[in-house]
Amino acid sequence: MGTLKKGLFLVGDILVFYAALATMIIVRYQNPSTLGLGFLVHFPPFTSILLIWGLAFYWNNLYEYRSFGNRAWLFRALFRSIVIGTMGSIMAFYLFPKFFEFTPRANLFLFAGIFLIFSYFWRMLALHFSKSGALNVIIIGDSPLTDDVAKYIEENKNSDYKIVEWIKIPTKEKLDSLAEIIHLKNAELVVMQHSISKDFSAVRSVYKLLPLEISVVSFSDFYESIFEKAPLKELEENWFIENISTRRPAYDMIKRAEDIFGALLVGAIFILPALLIAVLIRLSSKGPVIYTQDRTGKNGKKFTIYKFRTMRTNTGGPAWTEKNDSRITKVGALLRYTHLDELPQIINILKNDISFVGPRPESTELSAQYEKFPYYDIRHVIKPGLTGWAQVCFRPSASFEEAYEKLCYDVYYIKNRSLFLDFLIFVRTVKYLFTSYTK
Repeated sequence: MGTLKKGLFLVGDILVFYAALATMIIVRYQNPSTLGLGFLVHFPPFTSILLIWGLAFYWNNLYEYRSFGNRAWLFRALFRSIVIGTMGSIMAFYLFPKFFEFTPRANLFLFAGIFLIFSYFWRMLALHFSKSGALNVIIIGDSPLTDDVAKYIEENKNSDYKIVEWIKIPTKEKLDSLAEIIHLKNAELVVMQHSISKDFSAVRSVYKLLPLEISVVSFSDFYESIFEKAPLKELEENWFIENISTRRPAYDMIKRAEDIFGALLVGAIFILPALLIAVLIRLSSKGPVIYTQDRTGKNGKKFTIYKFRTMRTNTGGPAWTEKNDSRITKVGALLRYTHLDELPQIINILKNDISFVGPRPESTELSAQYEKFPYYDIRHVIKPGLTGWAQVCFRPSASFEEAYEKLCYDVYYIKNRSLFLDFLIFVRTVKYLFTSYTK
C-alpha cells in the first residue's frame, strides 16, 4: 500500500478509535449530564494506549493491500488486533494502576466490541472508495521490471494505481500526443523509464505536460512505492549519488544511544538464560560454547561476530544452512528455532560492530562471492544490523538469486532509513519471532 494511503488509513483508524470511545461512553453512561465528564475521564487513559492498538493493527497487516479485498480475512485480522490491543491495554492498566484508576475495567471490553464493529464497517467503506480512488497512470518505456509492475497492478485490483496507457515504444508521434492521451484517459501520473530520460526530445515532450498539472515520476520511485525495494536492474551510478546519504549525524547519534541502551537491557534480562544455554551446549556436544566468524562490516571492514554454537565442530558443508541440516545439534536446533543463538551479538552491538537494525552482515566468504552483484558494495556504506528490512520482507537466502533479491531490499533501507522505519522493522522482527514459534 502506498505511503499516502497508509497515512490516510492510520488517520481513519484514530478517528474511529475515538468514535468508538465516545459511543462506549454514551452506551455506558446514558445520563446526558454526565457524558462530558465521562469523556474527560476516559480520554487521557485511552489516548495513552492508542499506540498499543496501532501496533496491533500493524502487526496483523491491516495496512497492506490484502486488508482490502477479502472480508473474511479482514474480520479475522481485526478480531486478532482487537484481542491483542485489549490484552495490551489490560497489561497497561495493571502496570500503571494509579494512572488508570478512574477508568472502570469493564468499559475496556465494551469499547473493544464497539471498536471491532466500527473498524470493520470503516474499512468496508474505505474499500468502496479505494476502488474508485486509484490514480490513472501512463507508463513510458518498457523493461522486464515494468512488466512486473504492470502484472502486479493488474492482479491487485485494490492497488493505488491503474494503468490507463502504456507507451512501450515512445515514438515521436506518441509523445506528441501525450496531452491528448492524458485528457482522454483522465491520467494523473506519468511514469518515465530511466532510459527515456536520456532522450532529449522525449524529455522535452514530457516537459510540455507540466502546465496540465500532472505528476511525473521516475520508474525507480514508482517501483519503490509498490514493492518497497530498489529496482537494482534499472539503476546506474548517478542514482546512488543522488539518493544515498552516507552521513546522517543526528540519526546516527540517536540510533547509537538506542543500541547501547537496548543491548544493556537485553543483556540484563537474558544473563541467566545465557548461562544456562552455555551449560547445555557444553554438555551436549564437543567444542566451544561461542561460535565466531569473520563478517564484513561498514566500509568493508572485517569484524568477528559472536553466536552460540549450534553446529558440530569440524564438519564441512555448504555456506548456506540446508533444511534438516545434519550438522546442527539438537540444542542448536532449539536455539535456532527460538533465535537465542543470536544473543551473544549484543557484544557486537556494544563494540559498535553492528546495530540492532541494518543490512545483515554476511560472512567474508559469501561477501566475496556476492561482490559480483552490481552495487553490492553499497550495502557496506552503513553499519550492518542484527535484523534488517531484507530479513523481515524476504525469506533467508539459500541461493545467489535470493541473495540478490535481498540486496534490493537492503538498498531500499539504506536510501529510506529513519528512526520510524527502524521501529517498524523491530515490530516486524518481534512478530516474526512469535509467529515462527506457532508454525
